[in-house]
Amino acid sequence: MDFRAVILLLVFVGYPWVSVPSAAVRTSGEDYVRPPPRATLNLPSRRTKQSSDPQQVHISLAGGKHMRITWVTSSEASTSVVDYGKLRGKYTSTSMGESTSYTFLFYKSGKIHNVVIGPLEDDTVYYYRCGGEGPEFHLKTPPAQFPITFTVAGDLGQTGWTSSTLDHMDHCDYDIHLLPGDLSYADYQQHLWDSFGDLIQPLASARPWMVTEGNHEKELLPLFSSEFRSFNARWKMPFEESGSPSNLFYSFNVAGAHIVMLGSYTDYDQYSDQHNWLKADLSEVDRTKTPWLLVLFHVPWYNSNRAHQGEGDDMRASLEPLLYAAGTDLILTGHVHAYERTAGPCGALHITIGDGGNREGLATRYLDPQPDWSAFREASFGHGELKIVNGTHSLWTWHRNDDDEPVRSDQVWITSLASSGCLSRRPDKLEFGKISVAHRSVDHVRNYQ
Repeated sequence: MDFRAVILLLVFVGYPWVSVPSAAVRTSGEDYVRPPPRATLNLPSRRTKQSSDPQQVHISLAGGKHMRITWVTSSEASTSVVDYGKLRGKYTSTSMGESTSYTFLFYKSGKIHNVVIGPLEDDTVYYYRCGGEGPEFHLKTPPAQFPITFTVAGDLGQTGWTSSTLDHMDHCDYDIHLLPGDLSYADYQQHLWDSFGDLIQPLASARPWMVTEGNHEKELLPLFSSEFRSFNARWKMPFEESGSPSNLFYSFNVAGAHIVMLGSYTDYDQYSDQHNWLKADLSEVDRTKTPWLLVLFHVPWYNSNRAHQGEGDDMRASLEPLLYAAGTDLILTGHVHAYERTAGPCGALHITIGDGGNREGLATRYLDPQPDWSAFREASFGHGELKIVNGTHSLWTWHRNDDDEPVRSDQVWITSLASSGCLSRRPDKLEFGKISVAHRSVDHVRNYQ
């Protein structure tokens, strides 16, 4: 038995001196320890030998009026083709695509299909089937104009709380789901990517899911697997369509919003590809066409929870001046397993929403006293809804999952910076204070109440 085989054996039998890396439960510099984990759902795998049945179906925007359909099959003989039309069982168009697969130690994925369909009409229901046979699915394209509604939940995982969050989202009349990192919580156990795909399929096959990566997607195994192998194979986002060199950061336009998805776990310094791409992307934003500018990434920059204090400081120092100069309206993050919303004058509203239902539990300990810039904070599972009503106003609502009921816990009206007039009155550059991360100045966050 060679050295590599010995290492693999030790990894899988779980010897204490050689174990699969996982997310830390104790944060650096703080004494916070998360509550005991909540068990992952015991979801049976639907993978069978030589099956062409589409599994783990999800859709995403693919630039312009196009949609990407992604699914997995067990059979290598299955074809990457999607038939679609506007009537049940009547398919007037067909698109061909491509497929891929990957290995991770002893695991080999199914055949992962990616097919882009379109051009599609706005705000329209389409019926489709994958692989030329099998069950029929349906999707609804987003509207071309306001109003448009997004659901938002990060750090989903696949627990009973995840199911509760998904059930509540399913009762919303939304157009797109935004996920700021930490999807399956597979953490090297690749079959959990499969069960996660099956869990979310009822929602993700019907509305676009636009995601960015979190720390649980890294899955780095030196000598054996590069970072984000599973994530990049399973969740292809429209990075090429937005001129990005990486699936880990990209942007897209929908209705009257420009939405930027950034990577907290790829280089972001001033010489990095991400920094250069972001600078170029923001320079092309036309606020007369997209009056709303939204940004998502995983690690929050403003956080009064004891969990993950200071982890976003380096990224903030590098990228926040670009987002400030562009007049970003709203920044949505995850990572901290709780909910928090900032308040203050004339700048991006920051919302942490890493409360989708993951197995690690909630981050229940906060800094005391509550900083002035923190308008609302609570350690509960839930999801958010952002309804952009028009070019000037949107309504943000956070629904708490209490006793498996969606309780409306926090709600606030937001005025777009482009329409408020405050952009012309504030300093051209963001001034960084010398105050600690927990009590820094709030010159660039605003109060809407």
